[in-house]
Amino acid sequence: MTFNNIFKSDFLENITSISVFDMVLAMVLSFGIGLFIFLIYKKTFAGVMYSSSFGVTLVAITMISTFVILAVTSNVVLSLGMVGALSIVRFRTAIKEPLDIAFLFWAIAAGIVLASGMIPLAVFGSVIIGIVLLVFANKKTHLNPYIVVLRCENHDSELAAVDFLKEQVKKCVVKSKTAQKGSIELTLEIRMKEDNTDFINTLSELHGVNSAVLVSYNGEYMG
Repeated sequence: MTFNNIFKSDFLENITSISVFDMVLAMVLSFGIGLFIFLIYKKTFAGVMYSSSFGVTLVAITMISTFVILAVTSNVVLSLGMVGALSIVRFRTAIKEPLDIAFLFWAIAAGIVLASGMIPLAVFGSVIIGIVLLVFANKKTHLNPYIVVLRCENHDSELAAVDFLKEQVKKCVVKSKTAQKGSIELTLEIRMKEDNTDFINTLSELHGVNSAVLVSYNGEYMG
């Protein structure tokens, strides 16, 4: 087979079935939607350590999904080979935050829908998803549960500390209690009334209270 036969084959004709303008438009829009997903992720992130590389990955996944689907829709033979190639891909990076999975699926879905030609659905769907995530993920800080660890000298100081804590917070529930000779350790789950945490300073200065520790709790909570 000569180069002349190759250039005359249907292979290149199928590749050029999508115009250059459509390719450029799809990639530019995928970059814009990926950047929007990245900004929403950055705005709604509530984990311990923010990873900028994951945000860049969201933009890249959106663009990669777009040009892969463009290639698949333009050539049937290429689509079969792409399925076989992607079947051997394995992702071994652990997802620490459950919400990160939603962002990954969002980026992939946006790229697929955009490359399929449904541009309004990709744009408006991404906007709606972004608004929903902003509303539900950006909860006020004082509404989140916190853990208070108290160390008291005796039973009387324990009662005084718990009564003071119940007056300062919206909700207070004892989760665990460890009693030793001359020392009592309490673990309590609280819901604060506001963002002010000065009550911990006052609590630590009560008579019989050796220490008071306030810890943000990001685990699952029902109630």
